Formats: sequence, structure tokens, C-alpha cells
Amino acid sequence: MPDPAARVQPMLPARYELTRLRRETSDTYTLELTPVDGSPMVFSAGQFNMVYAFGIGEVPLSISGDPNRPGPLLHTVRSVGAVTKAICALKRGAQVGVRGPYGSCWPVDESVGSDVIIVAGGIGLAPVRPALYEVLAQRRKFGNVALLYGTRTPKDILYRRELHGWRGRFDLQVEVTVDHAAGEPFEHIGVVTRLISGVHCDPHETVAFVCGPEIMMRFTVVDLMELGVAPENIYISMERNMQCAVGLCGHCQFGPAFVCREGAVFRYADIERFFQIREI
Repeated sequence: MPDPAARVQPMLPARYELTRLRRETSDTYTLELTPVDGSPMVFSAGQFNMVYAFGIGEVPLSISGDPNRPGPLLHTVRSVGAVTKAICALKRGAQVGVRGPYGSCWPVDESVGSDVIIVAGGIGLAPVRPALYEVLAQRRKFGNVALLYGTRTPKDILYRRELHGWRGRFDLQVEVTVDHAAGEPFEHIGVVTRLISGVHCDPHETVAFVCGPEIMMRFTVVDLMELGVAPENIYISMERNMQCAVGLCGHCQFGPAFVCREGAVFRYADIERFFQIREI
């Protein structure tokens, strides 16, 4: 559930201290943030925060930690723009502003009793990781569970140690693919959609969570539906041009919806008409 303070003063950031900056890849880091006032943030899997680098600006970042585990607030971020570069260059003890959480969440509780397929591309693994944590925490309530993850090269793989642990579980199917192996031996080479046909599931009783580049999500949705997964059981996460996070500025409008308010997690059946129009 969103923090009540965020509803009362949605544009006012709280101060958080950087307690750890963990390098995941050459340009991607996981931030561990602790609230200066000691009040932990309560959030749901799939929600995001606006993280502010003082004097520079703010960016929307999905929360990548475990919703049911108290501790530092986790955000995995790629250093690509002025704000994210400033955030990733911070030293331990530095402070940032955080406001949120905002947005919709992955329908984990509604998916109880179903098979679950999680498809992630690149840094898209970060927004779906909280959903996987929740599924695994109540594993017996679900059918078959699969994580399909694709990146450009082996060097771009996130959460390597955790992925290794997940692959060691007998109750979780984990498949990882890369576009290019750069000469390294790798089990799967190619786009992540090529892994869908190998998933152990009943397509008519399957719920899918998808997050990654939009082009990857377009093809993933098509292949999931060809497998037999219903559009109303496919959920995608979109983070587009969000600036205010409360539906005021209009930058993230997507058809009749605002990504920051109705998303970032959408049921595909609800936005299918607009998702197929690349100009939107």
C-alpha cells in the first residue's frame, strides 16, 4: 500500500541516505537507501519511486527489493542520463530525495492457483524481482513458475548470485539467454521470446508478468498469446516519460491513461489497442 504521507504531500521528497552502492554490471548499480527519519517505506511489488539527486533532478525508478522484508530500500538503476549518472556517482553516506511509492502493482495475490511466467529483458528484471520474491514466499499457492531472462551479453546479466540460487531450486524454472555470447559458451543464444515455447505450464491457467524494452514486450506478448495465454492474463510494466508521478504534468499519457497513475503495471487486454500503435 502507498505511504499515506505521499498522498498528503505527493510532491515532497523524504531524505534517504545511501548506505550501499553495489555494482551489478559496467553501467548498472543497485542502491540501498535508508530513510533518514527511520520510517521504512511500505510498498507493493511493481510500484516505483521518484528519486531526486539534489541540485540536478529526479527520475522514476522501480523498487527492486522484497516488499515483505524490512530493510534498506532497493533501486537498481542504469547510469545513462544526467540524473542517473549523478545518483550512481554518489558515495556512501550521501543523501537523495525519495517520494513515493506510486503506481499499480503486479497482481500476485490474484494469480494464486495459476501457473506464472515472468519474462524480463535487460534491466527489466529489476521491476519484476519483487513479484518473484512474493511468489516464492508463498510458493505452494502457485502452479509451475518460470523466470525467462534475456540480456545483450553475459556481462549484462543482473543479480548473478541470486540467479544462481534461483536456478538451484527444484520448484522454479529459470532460463537465461543472451543476444551475443562474445565467444563464451552459453546455454541459450538469442532473444528471450525463444524461451517461451519451452516453459512448463498450462497456457489457459497461466498469468504472465512482462518487463523490458517495449519492442521486446511487443514480441513477448505475441508469443505468449500464440502459446495460449489470454490477453487478460498478461501484465506489462511501462515506465514512460514520468516526471510528476501524480498525473498532473501529462508527460506520461498513454492513450487515455497516465502511466504514473494507472501504471506502471497494466493488464495487456486493457491497453492492447494503444500498445500496438508505436507512435503513442
